[in-house]
Formats: sequence, C-alpha cells, structure tokens
Amino acid sequence: MLEIRQPFRDFVYSTSNESGSPVYVRASGKPVFDAKGNFLGYRGTGADITAIIRADHAEEALRKAQMELAHVARVTTLGELTASIAHEVNQPLAGVVANAEAGLRWLDRGIPGLDAARRSMEMIIGDGNRASEVIRRVRALAKKTDIEKVSLEVNELLSEVIVLVRGELISQQVSVRTEFASALPNILGDRVQLQQVIINLVMNGIEAMQSVTDRQRELVIRSGQDETSRVFVRVSDCGVGISAENADRLFNPFFTTKSSGMGMGLSICRSIMEAHGGRLWAASNAPHGATFQFTLPVNADTAR
Repeated sequence: MLEIRQPFRDFVYSTSNESGSPVYVRASGKPVFDAKGNFLGYRGTGADITAIIRADHAEEALRKAQMELAHVARVTTLGELTASIAHEVNQPLAGVVANAEAGLRWLDRGIPGLDAARRSMEMIIGDGNRASEVIRRVRALAKKTDIEKVSLEVNELLSEVIVLVRGELISQQVSVRTEFASALPNILGDRVQLQQVIINLVMNGIEAMQSVTDRQRELVIRSGQDETSRVFVRVSDCGVGISAENADRLFNPFFTTKSSGMGMGLSICRSIMEAHGGRLWAASNAPHGATFQFTLPVNADTAR
C-alpha cells in the first residue's frame, strides 16, 4: 500500500519498548500530494493497543485452557463410562445372536420362510449398526469433539428404542403401553446418547418386574410437555418400586440394588441429561412400581 501510495486503515504492527516487551500499535494513514501531484508523505494516526492485544491473547489462552479442561473431563468420565459399555453393547449383540438364531430356524424349515429370515437379517444389521455407533460415540469422548446435537423428535426416539428392546420385552413377558403426545416440538440432542438413556430406563423397568407374578407386567411410556413447555418422557413400571432408603442414592455412581449390577447406568444417564440441559429423577408409584422421568428443553429453531 505504501509503495503504490494508497491509504491504509487499522494496520497493526509490533515493536519493543525499552525493557524489550512487545508494544502493539494500530495505525491508519492516507497519502498527501502537492498541487502538482507529487507525493509528500502520509498523514495519519497511531494508537497504542498493547492492552487490547494482551487481553485478546489472555482470552485466547483461557479459551484453550477451557478446551483442555473439557477434554480432560471427558477422558476422566471414560473411566466411569467403561463400566457401563459392556451393558450398553451387550444389548444389541444379544439381539444379533437372537435374530441370527431365528433366521437359521426360518431357513431350516421344510419350506424356508425367506421373508421372515430376511427380516431377521435386517434386524441383525440394525443391531450391529447400533453397537458400532455406541463404540463410535465412546471413542468420540476421548477426542476433542463436542456432543453431536441435532434436531430430534422424541416420539421417534421412543419408537426406535421399543423396537431395539423388543426381544427383551418378549422374553420377560412384558407388555408396553405408549401414550405419546402429538405435535411435540423437537429437542436438540445426541441421538445415540439419548437412546442410551431411554434404553437404560426401559431395561431397569423390565428388570424391576422380573419377580412380579400376581399382576400383569406392563411398562407405560409417556411423552408430552410440562408447564414450562419442556418436553418430558416418563417410563413407569409396576415392579418392586423404590424403597425410602434407596431413593436418595439411585443416581450415585456405583450404587446398585442388583446382584450383578455395576451401579453406573443411572449415574451416566443423569450426566447425559445434564449435558443436554435437562433433568432426570425418579419417584415411587402407588401401589406398585416406579416412574423415571426426564425433561429436555425444546429446540428453539423448531418451537417458533
């Protein structure tokens, strides 16, 4: 710009003061010519912006430190999350085995049931993809990536989960009653993580009814909006319920009432809800069972 005699604006350069510390200057100028058009020089202004630049550098350093801290936090949670990976991945893998066995039975019949076998293969693919997605999201926690939040329909998520746990529902002789509110606004969230929460709540409800023999084993899944316009999901069972002494400890890491449990499922579910700006809690039902409920804020872009 100087060589071709053009004006310049907000050019920032650095120099050093007497102590050797950097000093930053922002300058603007325009060329000055005499009556004959001869270049005389530049006229302009310069301002010491050292304080502003240092503040920007400090803010950038803080931002990097926060990113590193968030990364460390995610890696730390991996230690807790690893305890539940076997449970999360075992569900789709169990589905793969069950559907493969069913497919073989259809093929081994005198007249092979090709349509039924094909459906079994499709379910195997779905379960395999879900197991792969769980692992992919766990690996993503160890990388410097954010939660993959997209606009989601809660009722669609719930329907997908019911399909995923259908085998367990059948084997445990549990019926499902759905009460989905229509025209719910979308929420913003990570599909796989929210599916993991719902599956965990559904599986807990199924397991809570294993000892029930004097009444129908029924799981009720509801969706709707509360008085604050947040979207809610409720999973209710008619099982053994929640004892008073356990009510305050349900979501504590490593606390479990199951002989083979690791006590990480509900703790991780609550962490996922909090990361989505939501809330998760539980309450006893009268006369039987318990209800687990979570709420999530709506996606502002779809709520208008």
